[in-house]
Parts: sequence; C-alpha cells; structure tokens
Amino acid sequence: MQPSQADPSSRIEQALKDVRALIFPVDGVLNGGRITFDSTGSEICSLSVRDAVAIREARKQGLHIAVISERDAEAYRPLLEELGVQDLYLGGGNLLDAYDAFRHLHDFSDNECAYIGDDVGDIAVLAKAGLPVTPIDGADYLRNRVGYIAGYEGGKGCVREMVEMILTHQDKWPYIERPDPEE
Repeated sequence: MQPSQADPSSRIEQALKDVRALIFPVDGVLNGGRITFDSTGSEICSLSVRDAVAIREARKQGLHIAVISERDAEAYRPLLEELGVQDLYLGGGNLLDAYDAFRHLHDFSDNECAYIGDDVGDIAVLAKAGLPVTPIDGADYLRNRVGYIAGYEGGKGCVREMVEMILTHQDKWPYIERPDPEE
C-alpha cells in the first residue's frame, strides 16, 4: 500500500476488494513460529483448524493461496495439498523470489496480492504486496511497514482472519447473513 492522504480504512477496503491471492510463509504465520520434531528428527506439522477451514473456503471461492518457506518445510506439503493449496514453495530459499515466481505464474500484479509476514525475512515481500499484513504477534518493527495488523497471532487464526476479511469485502464469504434484495 502506498502512502496516501486518503482515509486509511478506505485504502484497506479497496485493497481487500482487489486481492486475488493470499500468500504467507509457514514459519511464524502458519505454524505460529514453532517447529516441533519427533525423536527421529522428523518435523511434526500442525496448524490451526480455523486456518485450515479458511484455506479450504478460500480455494472454494476462487482465492489463490500460496505458501512459501525460507527453509525446507516439505513436511507441510501433504497437509497443504489436502487443503487444496497448489502453489507451494517449501524447499527453502528466498521469500521474495518465491513471491515473484507465484505472481508471474498466475499473472498477478502486486496490488492483487495480500501477504502476511511476521519477521525480518518478510520485509521485502511486505514492501511489494498490495495488502501487507502482520499478525498481532509479528515483530514490532513491521507495524509501520504494513497496511493491516491482524487481531490474531500467527498459527492461531491470523490466516482465517485475512481470508474472512478478503472474502467478506468481495461478497464471497458464505457464512454471513446478507439482506435480501427482494425486501
């Protein structure tokens, strides 16, 4: 989001209407910043059920979801594929490169992308995305670099909040009552 003299809430509302894709990293946003291993050294994957339900609904409503990782987070692949996420960049690497590869693959502009980031590795992507977001527990220095601070922590409903906000502003969240136009 570019600085503007306009009311910040109107800029956020317009950004929400423009979003066609939601991108976020595994660490800090999907898993809440915890990496757990079993006794054999294999990663144990978990995520919020609310986030999982939202990811499924996002896909159902046509919102593209991409999950990226700076480290090898391939253990998340089966879980995310089961939720319908097709754009997975989990083999480690630069987050900005993954973001750009996803954007170019689907021909999205930056303004059509919302990105949730929680730490220093996310700064470059947050600077490009049309709707940059941090969870409420994101690093303090991100607060002045984003258009929205989510009310939920990473791994505890932050993804759900953003999916609901995006789809609600686009009249695609099916779980709210809308006035009957016939009345």
